[in-house]
Amino acid sequence: MIGNMDFKSRVFLAPMAGITDKPMRKLVASLGSGNIVSEMVAVNAIQRHNPKSCKIADVRDEPYPVIVQLVGGAPVLFADAAKLVAGLGAFSLDINMGCPVKKIVNNNSGSALLKDLPLAGKIIESVVKATPLKVSVKFRKGWDNNHINAVDTARMCEQSGASYITVHGRARSDFYAGTADWDIIAEVKNAVKIPVIGNGDVTSPQKAREMIDYTGVDGVMIGRAALGAPWLVNACHHYLEKGELLPEPTVFQTKEILLTHIKELIAYYGEKLALPLSRKYVCWYSKNLRDARRFRESYVKIENFADAFSAIDDYFNNCSKI
Repeated sequence: MIGNMDFKSRVFLAPMAGITDKPMRKLVASLGSGNIVSEMVAVNAIQRHNPKSCKIADVRDEPYPVIVQLVGGAPVLFADAAKLVAGLGAFSLDINMGCPVKKIVNNNSGSALLKDLPLAGKIIESVVKATPLKVSVKFRKGWDNNHINAVDTARMCEQSGASYITVHGRARSDFYAGTADWDIIAEVKNAVKIPVIGNGDVTSPQKAREMIDYTGVDGVMIGRAALGAPWLVNACHHYLEKGELLPEPTVFQTKEILLTHIKELIAYYGEKLALPLSRKYVCWYSKNLRDARRFRESYVKIENFADAFSAIDDYFNNCSKI
């Protein structure tokens, strides 16, 4: 339990565009405990009933709770989108005020809202009023390192009705480079009464424990570290709850998880779209294994799944003989 939210874990899978789709969510949920956030959904697109956006937001057939993240820059559109997404099965709603990508920022969305806290507050209030679902906000420590306003942003979120917040310890200008600032996360935790989730450089169960001890946050969020390691969310959960480190998956187990992931991609996207998508996952799952570069270079040339599955099987079976 985190605050008044019925969460069964202190660990969250971060929202990542093109990553935390239904196949990824389903896989992470099947591997154990953790809270799952969807890819971001553009409020203008969902309000227009864009088929692709509606498919991303529709979580009605997922048996685990899904926090659906919304991104945009207009309070009215946020309110309409919140109502639509609530009807598509969202467990709760998250507002994206942290995405650093240029095309998002140029639409006065994501991290750009850190430069206009009054507008950001109106957006939060509009979503809170539009639906009975709990509303959270994910934001960065500031626009750049000369304009750090995470504490002011956190207080604004609390005053506007957010149930909890997630703070990424990097500025928008940092993107994903450098080391996350855990000190600012601690400052945010001390500044508000609502629960705070810490995000940035949680790459292992030990790091999850370290962040909680160092900052006092109520939970942690894992992003890029889960790429090719979907079991990490549950591993962190288990360590925080039991104090025990789960064994790392064997090479054979990693292969089976990768194959399951690819099969879920096929089921969700169809073979034509799933094949190119599978290439990035093959890269991530093999990143610490022998001859990974050679394997990746050959895999990207494969043009059908019969050859793809055969290549994965051969590669991982040979790795297991190291």
